[in-house]
Amino acid sequence: MPKKKIIIFSLILLLANCGFTPVYLNNSKVNFSIEKVNYKGDRELNNFLKLNLNRYKNVNKDNKIFIEVNTKYEKIVLSKDGTGKTTSYQLIAEVVFLIKPNNKKIIVTEKKIMDSMDDNFEENRYERSAKQGFASLMSTKLISELITSK
Repeated sequence: MPKKKIIIFSLILLLANCGFTPVYLNNSKVNFSIEKVNYKGDRELNNFLKLNLNRYKNVNKDNKIFIEVNTKYEKIVLSKDGTGKTTSYQLIAEVVFLIKPNNKKIIVTEKKIMDSMDDNFEENRYERSAKQGFASLMSTKLISELITSK
C-alpha cells in the first residue's frame, strides 16, 4: 500500500512540473491590434467569434488591422431511421476573414457530426456548444495566421 502512494505522489509531482504553459497565455508575440471587425452571417456564431477576438482589440500597437467576417452555418440531415425520424446531423461552420489593409483572405471550415436527441432543449444546447467550439477554433486559427504572417 505505501508503494502505491509513493508512485501516485511521484506521478503528481512529475506531471505538475512538466513545464506546460498555454500557447496564448502571454500575448507578447502579438504585433497587431484589431481596430474594427464587421460581422455578417450567422448571428450566434458571430457573437462567439466577437467574444474570442475582443482581447486583441485596441492593444495600442503600430500595426492596426481591420477585419470583415462572413460566417455561414449549416445543419444537414445525414441519416434517418425507418420511420423517417432524423438520427444524425452534420454541423458545418465556415468563416471567411478578410484582413485589411493587405486584403488577405483566410477561410476556415469546421465540421462535426451530431446525433439527434429526444430532448429538443438538450439538442439545441449541444448545437450551441458546438458553435462555441467552432468559434474558438476559428479565432485561434486566425490569430495564429496573423502572428505567423508578420
